[in-house]
Amino acid sequence: MGNLPRAGNPRAAWSLVVGLLAVLSVPAALVLQYYSATVTLVQSTASAGVAILLGLYAVLLARRARERSAQTIGRAGGLRTAWWGRFLGLTGLCIGITTAFAVGFYGLLTLFAKS
Repeated sequence: MGNLPRAGNPRAAWSLVVGLLAVLSVPAALVLQYYSATVTLVQSTASAGVAILLGLYAVLLARRARERSAQTIGRAGGLRTAWWGRFLGLTGLCIGITTAFAVGFYGLLTLFAKS
């Protein structure tokens, strides 16, 4: 009975993956815009919503991973991975919000420039 199987914490790993996707979504859209003849810069900023949603989901997964670790008294592990997933999720969230503000101000400037 001394060698019990270690309980896993897959939410920690998924929070890291989703957080990384949140951080990379806006730069990937900008690279797509650069190499595409049909996608414009303004169209590529739709990735701000993707970054915000993925960032929120990564933070939620990290929170659930920390709860799982607490419920198993640390046997589930994944605390450091959940921390990085939360960090990347918050970073992706900030990138998405900043991109959304930039597009919003661009829209206001073009609206007032026409009048």
